[in-house]
Amino acid sequence: MPLTVQEIENATNAGIAYHFQRGNVKSQSLQNKPLLKALRAKQKTFPGGVSIITRRVKFAYTTTIMGFEGDDVVSYANPTNIRTCNYPWKMIHAGISFTKDELLKNGITISDSLDGTGDRSTARAELIRLANVLEDKLDDMEEGWNRGFNLMFWLDGTQDPKVVPGIRSFVVDAPTTSTAVVGGVDQIANPLWQNRSVLGINTSGLPGDQLVVQKLQNEMRQLRRYGGNPNLALCGSAFLDWMEQELRAKGNYTLEGWANRGKIDASVADVEFKGISFEYDPTMDDIGLTKRLFLLDTRTIYPMVIDGEDEQKHAPARPENRYVFYRAMTWAGGLVCDQRNANGVYSIL
Repeated sequence: MPLTVQEIENATNAGIAYHFQRGNVKSQSLQNKPLLKALRAKQKTFPGGVSIITRRVKFAYTTTIMGFEGDDVVSYANPTNIRTCNYPWKMIHAGISFTKDELLKNGITISDSLDGTGDRSTARAELIRLANVLEDKLDDMEEGWNRGFNLMFWLDGTQDPKVVPGIRSFVVDAPTTSTAVVGGVDQIANPLWQNRSVLGINTSGLPGDQLVVQKLQNEMRQLRRYGGNPNLALCGSAFLDWMEQELRAKGNYTLEGWANRGKIDASVADVEFKGISFEYDPTMDDIGLTKRLFLLDTRTIYPMVIDGEDEQKHAPARPENRYVFYRAMTWAGGLVCDQRNANGVYSIL
């Protein structure tokens, strides 16, 4: 018995729901995506009807104290120090399609009945074949969605004006000399509206000199100076390799490591600094950031999505002149940073 259009609709809707509602953490298949995972976990919402996402920031304080005695004249401050940073929000789409011809080649026939006639008598074999056809398409849609968002959050937005500018639009290489306005605020006029950046740390000496560790020791103080608390360290492979060499150079084998279950463990433990695990992010190698480290405070960097627009499912009607079925998903939001000086970018030579 042929499948009805309604059965096709139900099967695809159920398939999308299954694939995209399996938990709060997005599927991390093929390559780990720690930036995507961390940012999605911090996502917040905002109401529609606004053209930009705004956050309030403050860099200076006007009020101070003064001594007085007798009938001395005292002064009063009128603080006007609030600044507004703003970020664009964008609409993001991903979709799949399949044709009647494609289904027929997979042994699935379709009736154009719109009222669901024949639902109860449909052969289970055809539903199973349909599920198999959809599985690959939905897997592709899910991984494509994750890859797209992950790359979007890594880049600065200049690759496409219609996508959300990612972390490198505000965690920049040259915060003191590059484009003055970031998030609508002049970073040159407001030094506290600058991320930390130390590029080209000298690694021409011996790992035992621990030049990277020493620099990070100093930088961590600066990142925490104004209340920041970095909790996410993402590394390219070359940066992480060097950190492990510095760790090995100081002799980090333990008695347990040398004689654990009668075997010699030649590895070193995963790198941590100030309690923060240094994670390898494969995407950094893919986009040429193999020698870099990003220290991020995810309390200050997070996506914001319009209420009701997070992974909204769509099932466009089949056009009358094409035997094609469509399924899509959209997201409407942006990525914001409300304290740049809590975040930093570092690199080795």
